Amino acid sequence: MPRNASTAKARSLRATQTNAEGYLWASLRNRQLGGWKWRRQVGVGPFIVDFLCIEAGLVIELDGGGHAERLEQDALRTAMLGAHGLRVIRFWNHGVFESREGVCDAILAACGGERSPHPTLSPEGRGKRPSRLHDTSLSRRGEGRVRRRR
Repeated sequence: MPRNASTAKARSLRATQTNAEGYLWASLRNRQLGGWKWRRQVGVGPFIVDFLCIEAGLVIELDGGGHAERLEQDALRTAMLGAHGLRVIRFWNHGVFESREGVCDAILAACGGERSPHPTLSPEGRGKRPSRLHDTSLSRRGEGRVRRRR
């Protein structure tokens, strides 16, 4: 699939996510789960995966009822993603609804647990900078004038 088609398909899937994907995404987004960064509906090779954590090398796939008949295809997909250096864990949609906390615990364990928070800059290390947008200076007539900096 060409890159533009893959990107368009991923965007479409993000816009029309399933209820289970939306419910799990609410727990994954903004580094809420153990500080890990997650992306949703991401192209990896010829596939678009439900959720990807690049830092942990982990893919999460949520499967609906239709996947019960597609076990061989899912196994091939998992093997191909493994060739890209990714581990895949799968959950049934109803499992997300019945026990989102349990699903999140399993995901966190697969990632390797909590990450240490990002270090913050110390206040002493920050200097004050003048505003980059405007510079107030006096004109020849002594009136205040605002000039745009370049």
